[in-house]
Amino acid sequence: MTSPFHFPSLVWDWPIAIDLFLVSVSAGLVALAVMARGWRGARAEASAVMRATLWLAPLTVMLGLLMLALHLTRPWMFWKVSLHYNLSSVLSVRVLLFQLYLPLLLLWLALWFTPTLTGLLQRRLPGALRLSALLMRLQGLRRPLSILLLILALLLGIYNGLLLSALKSYPMLNSPLLPALFLCAALSCGVAVALLASLWLHGDDVAQEQARLRRIEAPLGGVLLALLLLFVLGLAQGDAAKQRALATLVDGGFWSWWLWLGVVGIGIILPLMLRLVTRGSLRLRILLGSGITLCGLLLLHLFILYAGQLTVV
Repeated sequence: MTSPFHFPSLVWDWPIAIDLFLVSVSAGLVALAVMARGWRGARAEASAVMRATLWLAPLTVMLGLLMLALHLTRPWMFWKVSLHYNLSSVLSVRVLLFQLYLPLLLLWLALWFTPTLTGLLQRRLPGALRLSALLMRLQGLRRPLSILLLILALLLGIYNGLLLSALKSYPMLNSPLLPALFLCAALSCGVAVALLASLWLHGDDVAQEQARLRRIEAPLGGVLLALLLLFVLGLAQGDAAKQRALATLVDGGFWSWWLWLGVVGIGIILPLMLRLVTRGSLRLRILLGSGITLCGLLLLHLFILYAGQLTVV
């Protein structure tokens, strides 16, 4: 029996969509955190972006890796993918990026949060204070590490799209716009999560950071909407296979409603319209806008994965 979530041509299902979404959150947060260092100088502990990155960026990428491993036919063999690289495989290159990204991210966070880490070690593990001394000697690496980590985060966001566009037998996924679409989605995820994190912090610095994030939020939503429309237009201008893929987006069926009502209407346009509301609590408006944006971005990842596999060449 076929359904929107179960059909003969389906190869990658919801765990991969969740993996892509979690990696987007991590990559978007890290890219935003590196750029936010230019806003805030060295006070990482007071930054909503940095605090969200500290807790969520490593966790989400590790959960994404776990989802990817569990989706394999033999999950216990994932270590082989991690040790034997095939640079002609986009999946293998993505795993390599993970292995470079995660340890560098942890080191970068440790360097920015060295005072906090030192205080924690003094209270809990006095014998490990040599680690703090080592981190103090490595403080000069923060800038080069920031540049390298920004490149890796952007590559991870782009590679989400490259991973799917490499599936040549699916005309909807075989689009050069997917990497840009996923990169924009990753940055939007980062902004939404950072705004939600800012609701739990207080102070003038947080208010300034919140204002900067809100100024980025609307243009990113506009770019994401434009990329989605260009993606649909690209299908309309394509060959017969792409025309058949386009039909699933405009035929009034399940995935058509999912795209236009769920992703575009609720996930992109509604948060943009909420920004026009100036009355009421700012906290409530941020909570609603950012929460709806994250839900819309999750819907986008599910849509691209499932609807993209409906049509085969």
